[in-house]
Amino acid sequence: MKRREFLILTAAATLPLAAHARAANYTPGLVKEHLAEGDTVFLDFKASWCSTCAAQERVINALKSDNPAYEKNIVFINVDWDNYRGSDLVRSMNIPRRSTLVALKGDQELGRIVAGTSKKQIKALMDSALDAASA
Repeated sequence: MKRREFLILTAAATLPLAAHARAANYTPGLVKEHLAEGDTVFLDFKASWCSTCAAQERVINALKSDNPAYEKNIVFINVDWDNYRGSDLVRSMNIPRRSTLVALKGDQELGRIVAGTSKKQIKALMDSALDAASA
């Protein structure tokens, strides 16, 4: 197989996966865009150096692995605290610190967790987001 054909086929094979991606890194306007489309959004305000954030991420990833419906029905958006802690999003939502998780649907906040790492607590928040997405 020629290199060009290989690259084209490889790129084409990844397109369906990209089209169904339900996770993104935050950029200004992204949350409003998804909420306007009727999506349920799960925000993860995190920093790469934050041990609490890493613990939350491990729990979130385990829950997603256990239940594919989360990723199928909820848009997960990672908000880099170091880049966006002074942003309009953080101010308008009164986000107190990194390691804050928030679920949104339309103009309603479904719930939030600040610095919590319990699987039970995070699962409850993700379940409320899944319920809203399915309603």
